[in-house]
Amino acid sequence: MHCANDDVSRPRIDKWLWAARFFRSRSLAREAVEGGRVKLNGDRVKPSRELSPGDELTIMAGELTWVVKVEALADRRGPASEARRLYSEDAASQEARQRQIEVRKWRAEPADTIKGRPTKRDRRLIHRFTE
Repeated sequence: MHCANDDVSRPRIDKWLWAARFFRSRSLAREAVEGGRVKLNGDRVKPSRELSPGDELTIMAGELTWVVKVEALADRRGPASEARRLYSEDAASQEARQRQIEVRKWRAEPADTIKGRPTKRDRRLIHRFTE
């Protein structure tokens, strides 16, 4: 991990997003930046854009949105405890994200869990209801 004063090696935005554990791989982070789901100071950027401390990122991953301020730079992925020190999230963003999680929890679609053919148990339950 680099300190905030180290301007010699500023990481690419996709590499930083991966190191900060917003995405599971660099390729997913790159695709998110290219798709416009990551904005730097309110603007769309390319994955090769370099970050500096103090930059503000808006990250949309799945249904969740983070608004974070870059606190430190990192060019490699470390433990989650170190990753949390790379950024700070404002209170409004945290509150909105918690509301999104709560709404998603209570509005779960029952059909989302069904995948593929019914199991033998499911088939028996279906027959019990239809007979």
